[in-house]
Amino acid sequence: MFNIFKKTKDSLERTRETWLGKINNIFDRPEFDDSLWDDLEEVLIAADVGVSASLKIVEGTKYRVKEENLKEASAVQQALSNEMVKILKSSSEESFALSAGNPAVILVVGVNGTGKTTSIAKLAYRLKQDGKHVMIAAGDTFRAAAIDQLKYWGERLEIEVIASQPGGDPGAVVFDALEAAKKRKAEFLIVDTAGRIQTKSNLMEELKKIRRIIERSEIKPQVLLVLDANTGQNGLSQAKYFTEAVDVDAVILAKLDSTSKGGVVLGIADELKIPIVFFGTGQEPEDLSPFNAEDFVQALLEK
Repeated sequence: MFNIFKKTKDSLERTRETWLGKINNIFDRPEFDDSLWDDLEEVLIAADVGVSASLKIVEGTKYRVKEENLKEASAVQQALSNEMVKILKSSSEESFALSAGNPAVILVVGVNGTGKTTSIAKLAYRLKQDGKHVMIAAGDTFRAAAIDQLKYWGERLEIEVIASQPGGDPGAVVFDALEAAKKRKAEFLIVDTAGRIQTKSNLMEELKKIRRIIERSEIKPQVLLVLDANTGQNGLSQAKYFTEAVDVDAVILAKLDSTSKGGVVLGIADELKIPIVFFGTGQEPEDLSPFNAEDFVQALLEK
């Protein structure tokens, strides 16, 4: 747990540097009047928490301060921390768990450039380290680079990748990968998908088709959405496109270590009500950590 918390804290360094000092300054005043709450809301929105989540956090903290008659800055900051955890737990990260099958299928969706392919490699590595037999399907046949990148990771991690030539039928790749995974008795098949948001309707129909192919094998895929933490609130609109097409079960937040606006995590939890289950902490295979609400808030507010 210590190592996971340290990774969380290290990943949030840029965000913490950006807003922790401002939050400390907010509470460094003789009394907590209305100006404090206005300043707190401003800091939260600037950190890409989002308007809705920011209002909920401020109002919840304000209520606790009044009801519990809090006077000390440290007590008010603890109330703030509790409200942030409450927002994150509203999506209940405990409601999601990767379950092995014959095989279990993990369908990974997201816009190109979000870190989707690297996140797939990290997830595959994590499952392999847990002793699971994992395979990968290169379902993004529209980008030769995506296929090549997955093949590279497959060779490096010694994980089999099922792929076709660029421009091939993604559905056919997924079908072949399913058959191969069954024959090899794989416990997990991770499926990459195309992320061409500019041709949204075509992309979404392709995703629906891939899901139907998987479900014909009497397998209900778990759908993971990869979001780039750097996109902030724009990531929420991307997420809504994908949740319209396929039922997204959980979020992997990539590149959390390279953004100063890690507050978007709170916005995602508030607006999408989808659990965040992993976050990226770097470029190496082991740089994928489980998300924990208490650890996240403590790492964000700890000096």
